[in-house]
Amino acid sequence: MDDWSAEQYLKFEDERTRPSRDLLAQIPLSAPRKVVDIGCGPGNSTELLVARWPQAEVIGIDTSADMLRRARERLPGYTFIEVNVAHWVPPADADLLFANAIFQWVPDHLRQLQRLLGALPSGGVLAMQMPDNLDEPSHVMMREVAHSGPWRERLADAARAKDLLARPGAYYDALRPLCERIEIWHTVYNHVLEDTTAIVEWVKGTGLRPFVDLLEPMERKEFLREYTARVAAAYQPQADGKVLLRFPRFFVVAIR
Repeated sequence: MDDWSAEQYLKFEDERTRPSRDLLAQIPLSAPRKVVDIGCGPGNSTELLVARWPQAEVIGIDTSADMLRRARERLPGYTFIEVNVAHWVPPADADLLFANAIFQWVPDHLRQLQRLLGALPSGGVLAMQMPDNLDEPSHVMMREVAHSGPWRERLADAARAKDLLARPGAYYDALRPLCERIEIWHTVYNHVLEDTTAIVEWVKGTGLRPFVDLLEPMERKEFLREYTARVAAAYQPQADGKVLLRFPRFFVVAIR
């Protein structure tokens, strides 16, 4: 895919940061030495970690140069590293690995989560959140449009990849043998957005990217036209004209 756009992502900064706040509230650490924000993006989640533990060394890692640029502007003086988590080894003194909405993009992420949790010291915490919205209309319709247009062969792999998500029991079975305690839960958010165009703008920064990044400009325009029409039909306005974007998310806090 093309590089991530921090500007597009931050159009919904408050809504995207809310799961980080909820995840952070469930982490039972009082004074971690080193905290790593995996997939730190533009630093909005890193900022929460810095505020919670000002005495800790807080590091952000990400694969996107644009996201890291914005993170460094937001938190000057903190360390941000361009690296793929699949090839990254946690520091020996890391007490918290925090990951907000990143592991759904990581191939074989269950194995990666096992590896990272196993690298933590006793009492260390792996805390992560991932979207669990592949059955929501916003994402079902991405796949439908991908399968129905002249681009269907080029987008076949992207459409299949969006179908892959383990059930909660798989995370429990994979991680429980490596930790003293594990908490697993779902939260369903209903984000209040101005209209259905805002839904399209939201997913342009995340879920739509594996599809539209593979298309030529004219094809991309046609894909978005068809997708936007389907979104408008699926999400009916509320009494005040706004729409609710239902967004389930999956959380895990594992204590080594």
